[in-house]
Amino acid sequence: MNAESIRRLFQKVRSGRLSPDEAVQQLRHLPFEDLGFAKLDHHRALRAGMSEVIFGQGKTPAQLATIFSKLAQQPGNVLATRATREQFAAVKKKLRKAQYYELARAIVLRRDRAIYGKGTIAVVSAGTSDIPVAEEAVVTAEVMGNRVARLYDVGVAGIHRLLANHGALMRARVVIVCAGMEGALPSVVGGLVGVPVIAVPTSVGYGAAFQGVAALLGMMNACASNVSVVNIDNGFGAAYVASLINRLP
Repeated sequence: MNAESIRRLFQKVRSGRLSPDEAVQQLRHLPFEDLGFAKLDHHRALRAGMSEVIFGQGKTPAQLATIFSKLAQQPGNVLATRATREQFAAVKKKLRKAQYYELARAIVLRRDRAIYGKGTIAVVSAGTSDIPVAEEAVVTAEVMGNRVARLYDVGVAGIHRLLANHGALMRARVVIVCAGMEGALPSVVGGLVGVPVIAVPTSVGYGAAFQGVAALLGMMNACASNVSVVNIDNGFGAAYVASLINRLP
């Protein structure tokens, strides 16, 4: 339920195509729908500009499928992150058009393909091992109505690979950089571009990387002033913030 769908609802009431009681019935789940095990925030798109997204981890296939199908009763796209094949199979039984993105571990029902972002979001991965987190960011950004450019395996160990893609970086309105190990890449990218850089530390690396903590601390200490940081492996959070930035006038 977003501003446009409520506006159409009011217009139907005004024209007599819908009775006030029928309109109230359609609005009955504002601000949320209580399923017992979950309370669905149908009001979020109206309040925050984007619909609620399902975090799949820890949910049973049946729970996720129920939540997904309920959200699908409203207009717009539906996204579940950190989802398994088993959860997707349960969703697919209810919604045949749902798709599963293996690398991103995301389930998507895409019905709104409009572009809302003003420019392109570039998603950069330091290494091939960082691609799953980068793909979560890509899928999220696309579902939220953005043009996305991928720049993968361009880490600091071979800096010429990044410099060869300088043009794509310069064309981006927002850049998401996913890196593990020591997490140096966002600082380098931040020094090359004049747009916001959202750094995503990944849990990639040997023992002293501490499952992404080393990269997180390195990124938080970045000397490039246009770099901000989200949580470890949080490609979704980076893409959500990037989408909000990309919608600004």
